[in-house]
Amino acid sequence: MSATAETHDRQRLDRKAAVSEAKRAHILAAARQVFEERGLEGANIREIAKQAGYTPGAIYSYFQAKEEIYGALLAESLERLNEAVAQSVTAPRSARERAVRAALGFYEFYANNPRDLDLGFYLFGGMRPHGLTPDLNATLNARLRDALTPFGRGLQELGASEAEAKTEVTAFFGHCVGLLILENTKRIKMFQEDSGRLCKRYIDQVIQRICSAT
Repeated sequence: MSATAETHDRQRLDRKAAVSEAKRAHILAAARQVFEERGLEGANIREIAKQAGYTPGAIYSYFQAKEEIYGALLAESLERLNEAVAQSVTAPRSARERAVRAALGFYEFYANNPRDLDLGFYLFGGMRPHGLTPDLNATLNARLRDALTPFGRGLQELGASEAEAKTEVTAFFGHCVGLLILENTKRIKMFQEDSGRLCKRYIDQVIQRICSAT
């Protein structure tokens, strides 16, 4: 095969891959809307195909089940979460500032993106949708833990042991999820409180405990 033919063949394959990726992205966008309207249990491939303007058979060319689509959406959401947390700790210079920003970066991502909170609630609730493979489930949970790692690292920089940092990060996660639920359901209003302020207050208390102990 000549160099020109090889170039044309490579370009054709690249175009085909680009079209395939665009179709996959379109399916995911349609699925996100269906999941938001109907929830995971109420959604099905037929509804997702209808929203995307495709046949169900076209969907199955990319995904074997709605849970696989859900897993792909959640994986993308977790990547955005990790990017947001990583960006939040680039500017702070002190260990205390890095710890605060790492924790707030996690909270603020979900506070500012309630659709991602709804999407990720299977992780928060500890449920595994039927059909989500053990490997994918483990990968998704690992990426969630990755987003909390900078906070734990910041606490260790302040003097916490690895075990202490793990305990504090776990407690923060539980506290954070509770505040996010109150914020997302508007129940925080019954207490006449601000969830962001309460989150910051809790983070400051954690850091104070660590610093006092050391």
